[in-house]
Amino acid sequence: MKYFEVYEDGKRIDAYLSEKLEDTSRVAIQRLLANDKILVNGKKVKPSYKVQQGDTIQVEEEIPVESSLKAQNIPLDIIYEDDDIIVVNKPKGMVVHPANGNPDGTLVNAIMAICKDSLSGIGGEIRPGIVHRLDKDTSGIIIIAKNDKTHIHLSEQIKAHKVKKTYIALVRGIVKENEATINMPIGRSEKDRKKMAVTKKGKEAITHFKVLERYDKYTLLKVNIETGRTHQIRVHLSQIGYPIVGDEIYSNGKNEWNIKGQCLHAKSLEFTHPTTGETMYLEAKLPEYFENILKDLDKRKRM
Repeated sequence: MKYFEVYEDGKRIDAYLSEKLEDTSRVAIQRLLANDKILVNGKKVKPSYKVQQGDTIQVEEEIPVESSLKAQNIPLDIIYEDDDIIVVNKPKGMVVHPANGNPDGTLVNAIMAICKDSLSGIGGEIRPGIVHRLDKDTSGIIIIAKNDKTHIHLSEQIKAHKVKKTYIALVRGIVKENEATINMPIGRSEKDRKKMAVTKKGKEAITHFKVLERYDKYTLLKVNIETGRTHQIRVHLSQIGYPIVGDEIYSNGKNEWNIKGQCLHAKSLEFTHPTTGETMYLEAKLPEYFENILKDLDKRKRM
């Protein structure tokens, strides 16, 4: 339990405590407030409450719970690693975190074997700090935080749109525009709760794309996202009539190369290192199946 005496007026309590509790994110503080773990003068308050001189704030900190997840020695393509972060090139078909239907064999299980006891405990559970996610059948670069301070720093960069994520996507159809922006809200589909959809009730979602190459019946795109909604790129591109090759949810999944899973690859990340302050730019090479498809398309184009 921690106690704070307030000597200033006017600052929101979540902002005030995020300065006092350096290893706790603002989101975590808001969660503590919602769970009555933070009291002001013995009473529950909202995150919007503005502190006043003379207030006494009581904070019941979260105690990390040992994870029941098991470490598994699964080979990973490690792009970069230091004391704070580990960056890997996730293969298509690998789930990031255990869930129903995928209890093990995930990226988290593999990371636990590599990082041992050096893991983030954000969210009240001792586990690898998955700062952002990739769909099961999306390959590419993903960053994991090894400690809470790093996790908080990276999460705040993502929230402030300071992390540049670049994807490569092969879509069906010939895209006419050389570059464009898709700004359509995304939320849970009302027709199929397992799917996401463009809906007026959804959250803001912004996707930028640029044509890299046009082929017969296909287009290769470079895609950047400002927001990180579930299935965002897949939903947006399908919505405008250019579904990603192999996407089994937002297209029919059929393709002439008989691949399972979409041709969507997280190529690069640009962010500020949480400890050194250095600008980091890291890339993940395209998987072999994706390279082979592009070689096939290039060959046809030359014929």
